[in-house]
Amino acid sequence: MLKVKFVILIIMLLGYSSVMISQEIEEEIFEEEILDEDVISEEIEGEQQEKVKVKKLTSELSGNIRGDYRYYPDEGLYIGQQQEYVSAVFNPEIYLEWANGKQRIQFKGFGRLNQYDNKQTHVDLREFYYQRVLKKWEISIGVKQIYWGFTESNHLVNVINQDDVLEGNDIENKLGQPMGHISVSQKWGTVDFMVMPYFRKVQFPGIRGRGRPPFLLDEDNIWFESENEEYNPDLAIRWFHNIKSVDIGLSHFYGTSRVPFFDVSLEGDFTLMHELINQTGLEFQATTGAMLWKLEAINRVSERKTIKAFTVGAEYTFSNVFKTDLGFLLEYNYDDRGAELINGLNDDVFMGMRIGFNDKQSTDFLGGINVDAETGTMTYFAEANRRLGDSWKLSFKMFGLNTDTETEFFYLIRKDGFVEASLSKYF
Repeated sequence: MLKVKFVILIIMLLGYSSVMISQEIEEEIFEEEILDEDVISEEIEGEQQEKVKVKKLTSELSGNIRGDYRYYPDEGLYIGQQQEYVSAVFNPEIYLEWANGKQRIQFKGFGRLNQYDNKQTHVDLREFYYQRVLKKWEISIGVKQIYWGFTESNHLVNVINQDDVLEGNDIENKLGQPMGHISVSQKWGTVDFMVMPYFRKVQFPGIRGRGRPPFLLDEDNIWFESENEEYNPDLAIRWFHNIKSVDIGLSHFYGTSRVPFFDVSLEGDFTLMHELINQTGLEFQATTGAMLWKLEAINRVSERKTIKAFTVGAEYTFSNVFKTDLGFLLEYNYDDRGAELINGLNDDVFMGMRIGFNDKQSTDFLGGINVDAETGTMTYFAEANRRLGDSWKLSFKMFGLNTDTETEFFYLIRKDGFVEASLSKYF
């Protein structure tokens, strides 16, 4: 019944939106007719004619090419895994705009060529969509990346895009999501409606890759609760508003869960399960001086179980300390899915540090550690960036984990800590 009510609500809102959009279009046509009449009257009165400004197409090509060297200090747990990997990454971006900014096309591509693993050699369409702007309305059709949430260690409410697991455990790596997207901005906030006709499947590294479980997953190992499988229509709605120093968002998602769980048969076979969910999310951030207070919380309902989870924390920044900005982060993650979670963030404390050096080379650093309060499992990371000249950037990254808990997913990749150096050329 909840699903039916939600679908009816979306249909009513989309119907209302179509009426409002048609009104916006009529107003634009009316305004253009008035402008045309003004131009004609000026010509009749014999005033000097002004040159007609042609609505030219504006285009921009940008992006970067990057080389990565990654080293794993420990030998792999599974046959075929290497300790050194070299790869190349290409991130092109194309931006087209016309009609005085009221129409645009955005393209963001991604491609990686991996030295050993043919699965990690992959391409993805991060974004490719057409957008029409009508005063307070924005209509987009195509592939987009949507980011929700404020916390650093976890993004519970960010349910629109699938994780790009081939790119590692960074929660910022997301696949592009096909959708129709309507955004309405009012004084009382911004409302977004999304209809997603296709589900992107999660992919793990291949037999020669690191960061993978001992079993390989293919089409025969993936199960969908929906009879339509990956073509189940997903729906989402979100309200977001800024009130002085407070940002707040409320969202609801119905569709196939992007976060899978593993099911193990009596024969020891693994199946990746994707169930249908109704997820309501809350995101909150408040600024009090140098302190940022953050919260993300969800209530997720499925046929199998009801899940409650939240991430709460704060970030305090000391400004101009030896000409640097020094930030300290503290967060707590709770999720009653327990060991079922792939990321392990079910009862964890996160402590981190962010440094901005405020130099001409835009040098920055971010690092942190997650500690499971129940099992003692630790994961830690660090990353640093420094610009070289006008178009080059040098980056370093480190990831490590320490666990003896055999029921956790991290136990299956416990030897896959690494250090990485990257050099990027921007254009």
